[in-house]
Amino acid sequence: MTVERGCSNLTTLDSSEPSTYKTRQRSTESTVNIDGWPEWLSAVAGDAIDGMKPRRANSFEKLDKIGQGTYSNVYKARDLMNGKIVALKKVGFDNLEPESIRFMAKEILLLRKLDWHPNIMRLEGLVTSRMSCSLYLIFEYMEHDLAGLAALPGVKFTESQVKCYMKQLLSGLEHCHSKGVLHRDIKCSNLLIDNQGILKIADFGLASTYDPQHKRAMTSRVVTLWYRPPELLLGATHYGVGVDLWSAGCILAELLAGKPILPGRTEVEQLHRIFKLCGSPSDEYWKKSKLPHATIFKPQQSYNCCIAETFKDFPPYSIPLIQTLLSIDPTKRGTATSALKSEFFTSKPLACDPSILPHYPPSKEIDARMRIEEARRGHSGKSKDGSGVKKHRARDRASRAIPAPQANAELQQNLDRRRLVVQRNAMSKSEKFPPPHQDGLVGKPSERSHNDPLSFIASDASFASSIFNQKKGSSFIFSSSLGKLSKKTRNKLSHATTPPRAIDRILKPSSLGPAIDRRSNGNVVKRVRGKELEVFGG
Repeated sequence: MTVERGCSNLTTLDSSEPSTYKTRQRSTESTVNIDGWPEWLSAVAGDAIDGMKPRRANSFEKLDKIGQGTYSNVYKARDLMNGKIVALKKVGFDNLEPESIRFMAKEILLLRKLDWHPNIMRLEGLVTSRMSCSLYLIFEYMEHDLAGLAALPGVKFTESQVKCYMKQLLSGLEHCHSKGVLHRDIKCSNLLIDNQGILKIADFGLASTYDPQHKRAMTSRVVTLWYRPPELLLGATHYGVGVDLWSAGCILAELLAGKPILPGRTEVEQLHRIFKLCGSPSDEYWKKSKLPHATIFKPQQSYNCCIAETFKDFPPYSIPLIQTLLSIDPTKRGTATSALKSEFFTSKPLACDPSILPHYPPSKEIDARMRIEEARRGHSGKSKDGSGVKKHRARDRASRAIPAPQANAELQQNLDRRRLVVQRNAMSKSEKFPPPHQDGLVGKPSERSHNDPLSFIASDASFASSIFNQKKGSSFIFSSSLGKLSKKTRNKLSHATTPPRAIDRILKPSSLGPAIDRRSNGNVVKRVRGKELEVFGG
């Protein structure tokens, strides 16, 4: 099986496809510049591909699908020119939207900016077809990701192995930050590992440039929920390296514990878990930060940091580093450089050399998900005898390292929203949402569309807050929004139930619900959607 050749997209079009789409495809076929790049790509992403030469699509053979994201798929493939095994990340551009192309161009530019570091995935080239609306990014093939390894049955990392992986992660982050790049989605499935034990940071789709001396507003709708720092959950739009360091702290504790440490299902629950573990923010922090969601999520009960007590079985020198990386105040998290100089890495046992790490069978997050699903099917319908219980426990072990799709649903929806930007014929003006990577302005209410009485124009995907119905005795208050609901709505909410714990353990992080939260004119808008209450405005 080979990557699409020439007119593959045309031959698979349904005969009922609108003629305008076919015309657009034919025009794509005929516009190629002198360097061999399609005009639709070079016109919008000229800076990103400057100095590069496109590879022919038919010079690669697809071998297997090894990853799937919101707007891309990753394949294991063979380069037919030299026989080398590579990874191809395929990104499709619906209707040749310039905004979608710019989104990918941004990732290409950042990858080229970060080139030649041993702990950063290197972009080796680009593949495109004259008649295809898809672009392939060529990367070296990595046999594992950290999520897949952690989910392997019987795998428990030693202290020296954890230090080895964390040292490489922090070295990669140190390089990113020194180049003015925030990754903004550090998690185990984005940390790829080869058979020589080398760890590399991958997937810069949500990454952004930043300048600590000239801060600009950025979206808070980034980072997978279980690894998202509290300032982003509270709506911060001005932030720095602390967001990546918080995620690194979560991963360090997860590798030592053998399971995620903050597996929240909603933003409210996630903040509650963070405050219970890391302590409540001080009054000084609330005043200084002036975060948009502070009045909504501020806990009634005050918590003290209990990281040392919770992780008392961890290696002694790991606790101070975890406490630093998981500081509520991002200014106290230090830097990747300071983390690398901590006693955790200078004390014995030292980090082992990557070359002596155990050799594992190829394992990625997608493989772990398949094992979990197979275990679920095998377990269903069986009596709870010894073998059934064993399968259930094996599934639990694997699922602890795998993010739940709905835990990142909002983040994925935000990315999907970029595909809707230019579909003017299908949507009214007030229904369109720009892509989440457009950082900056807060959205404002527009005139209501005929289709949706609660339509908003959003200039980024920030400030969403799907608020989960809390149990009695909850530690959070929500600006008295719940009190303003009708009796009928309150009764409906009172019967809402949380997702079963078994499902929660099988699935893993995401943000949640649609990102439509907007502040405007002092009004609080509420809408019940399924078993969740969405509150925005105020």
